[in-house]
Amino acid sequence: MTDVAVAQPTASQERSVGLWTDAFRRMRRSPSAIIGGAIIVFFVLVALLAPFIAPYDPTRGDLGASYLPPGPEHWFGTNVQGQDVFSRIVFGSRLTLGIAVMSVTIGVSIGAVLGALAGFFRGWIDAVIMRSVDIMLSIPGLLLAIAVVSWLGRGVLQVAIAIAVVNVPIFARILRGSLLALRDADYVVAARSVGVGGPSLLVRHMLPNAIGPLIVQATLALATAVVDAAALGFLGLGPPDPRTPEWGTMLSDTYRYLTDAVHLAFFPGIAIVLAVLGFNLLGDGMREAIDPRLRR
Repeated sequence: MTDVAVAQPTASQERSVGLWTDAFRRMRRSPSAIIGGAIIVFFVLVALLAPFIAPYDPTRGDLGASYLPPGPEHWFGTNVQGQDVFSRIVFGSRLTLGIAVMSVTIGVSIGAVLGALAGFFRGWIDAVIMRSVDIMLSIPGLLLAIAVVSWLGRGVLQVAIAIAVVNVPIFARILRGSLLALRDADYVVAARSVGVGGPSLLVRHMLPNAIGPLIVQATLALATAVVDAAALGFLGLGPPDPRTPEWGTMLSDTYRYLTDAVHLAFFPGIAIVLAVLGFNLLGDGMREAIDPRLRR
C-alpha cells in the first residue's frame, strides 16, 4: 500500500487576512506609527486624567504670584493672572484636542457624503459639488476659518465648525477621486453584471475599498486642526472667556512678556508641536500601511 503525502495548509494559509488587519500589522512594525500613536495616547490620557494630574484650578489665579518662573511649586511657572501654567496646559489638552476631533469628525461626515455623491452619480451632481469645492479651496484655509468664526461668533463649537468647513472640500475631493478610480475595477464590474446597482453598489462594494485614503487624510487633518484651533485662539477668536485653558488662547498675549517670562510661550508651544508631530507621524504610518505603493 502506497502512502500518499497530502500537503497540509499552513496556519498562515488557513487564516484569511483582510485589508485592515494587514494594515494594522504593518503599522505595528512602523516606527513612525508607533511613536505617533504613543504621543497621541499620552495626550489622550492627560486629557482624561486632567483633574487628577493638574495640581491647581486652571481658571483661578493669585495676582501676588504673577510671572513666577518654573520651579518645584509651579512646574511650568505662572502667567500674568498668577494661574498655574502646567495646570492650564493639562486642562487645555481637553479643549484643543476636543476641538480638533470634533472639527475633523464634522468635516469627514459632510465631505464623505458630498464626495460619494459626486464620485458615484457623476453628471450635473458632480459638476455642482466639485465647482463648489473648487471655490472653497481657492480661499486660504485660515482666512476661511476666520470668516466663519466672525460670522458665527466666538466659542468652542463655532471654532470646530469653522475648521470643519475648511476640511470639507479636501475630504470630498479625496473620496470622489477614490470612487472614480474604482468605477472600472473588476469586482465593481462583476457586481454590476449580476444586477447590483444604486446605493447597494456604493455602500457595500465601493466605499469599503475607497475610504482608506480618507482615513489617512483624517488623521493628518487632526494635526492641521490643532494648529488652526491654536491660530484662532492666538488671534483672539477662540473661547470668549480669556480664563479658558486653551493652548492657542494661552499664546495670545505672550508676545508682550517674552523678555521677562519666556515660559509663557515655550510650554504651550511645545504642547502644540508635540500634538501635531504625533498626528503627523501616525498619519504617515497609516499611509505606508494602507497604500500598496508605499509598502516595504
